[in-house]
Amino acid sequence: MRLTQYTDYSLRVLLYLAVRDNKNLSNIKEIAHAYQISKNHLMKITHELGKLGLIETIRGRNGGIRLAKLPKDINIGAVVRQTEEDFHIVECFNSEGNFCAITPSCHLKHVLHEAMQAFIQVLDRYTLEDLVVNKDDLNLLLISGHLDSNNH
Repeated sequence: MRLTQYTDYSLRVLLYLAVRDNKNLSNIKEIAHAYQISKNHLMKITHELGKLGLIETIRGRNGGIRLAKLPKDINIGAVVRQTEEDFHIVECFNSEGNFCAITPSCHLKHVLHEAMQAFIQVLDRYTLEDLVVNKDDLNLLLISGHLDSNNH
């Protein structure tokens, strides 16, 4: 199973905000610097995460973004299901685009489906809070990313 870049970045934004503890508002520019990823991608992602009710966006001069829920209330499996466009890991998972000749008799699709379900079930066991138990270490790494990018 491979997650899209969109889901990867969505999870990174949530991790960043969870580490920051909502003490101060964060912004897309600092998150982009911390992870060395495109601000344009993050703008789309934060917009979608806001529509999903996972983050809160505050507009204006002193605006920014923060988590809309407590980290313990954000389930990783749910985030992945909401941010992945589909789970068509093989052609036969897509009923509209399946041209595989052996689909009617193939058992591989059942094995892959079972594996994908197991993958999601593992993700369902974790919350954002579980992923930031080493918050101080993560925060230090994220801040050092800011310092490095500001010094160049």
